[in-house]
Amino acid sequence: MNKVLFIDVDGTLISFTSHKVPDSSIDALQKARENGCEIIIATGRAYTDLEDLKEIPYNAVIALNGSDCVLRDGTSIARRQIPLDDFRKALALSEEYGFPIAVENDLGIFVNRRDPQVIALAEHVNHPVPPVVDIEKMFVESKCCQLCFYCDKETENEIMRQLPHLSASRWHPIFADINVKGVDKSTGMDIFVSYYGIDMSETVAFGDGGNDIPMLRKAGIGIAMGNASETVKAAAGYVTDSVDDNGIYNALKHLKVI
Repeated sequence: MNKVLFIDVDGTLISFTSHKVPDSSIDALQKARENGCEIIIATGRAYTDLEDLKEIPYNAVIALNGSDCVLRDGTSIARRQIPLDDFRKALALSEEYGFPIAVENDLGIFVNRRDPQVIALAEHVNHPVPPVVDIEKMFVESKCCQLCFYCDKETENEIMRQLPHLSASRWHPIFADINVKGVDKSTGMDIFVSYYGIDMSETVAFGDGGNDIPMLRKAGIGIAMGNASETVKAAAGYVTDSVDDNGIYNALKHLKVI
């Protein structure tokens, strides 16, 4: 069965409980690849931050919520960087409202300061706490496609009204990913469907977070994990079991992909 599988990472491939990819998911995706499926990772992470997925036979990555589309070997297919003027406005607003801001690039995640939310998020995804740097210097010297605001939803709403060229998405209540407006995981899907010459109706997408909703809606079949919120489940055509209960394996068996 020649399908393209678009798969989120945190909470979909990687368990928030074990911080690992379940063996059943590895087995299912290896079988799907053997059966002719293309496998594309769709994540808020940078494509350089996928060491945990080395056993997954993926072809490409929709990284940084659609802002950076890359083949597994690092070949760039498309990239949408944050404009410098928008970054400077965002940095000024973070200082005015008193929340940390992060730059995410191929080197990692870097913050202008640490607070309990920065530390809590790093622990939640089993990553080192981001280092504090001169964040404007880091932005200017790197290719940055995504920022991170460590603030609540109410603050985000107020801030984003002042950043009309950027958009926010969330999969956790303590932070928001910030990208160029009009870019999300579903726009990354468009790029790779064209690249592989496969119709969108032949796609399957898996996700659990708010930033997966555009992808789940666009896919031929959108599958929400059992651990997803009710809002995410409502956007999907099918709800599988949780990541810890063999959700990916069970869904691919249900669809007769494996």
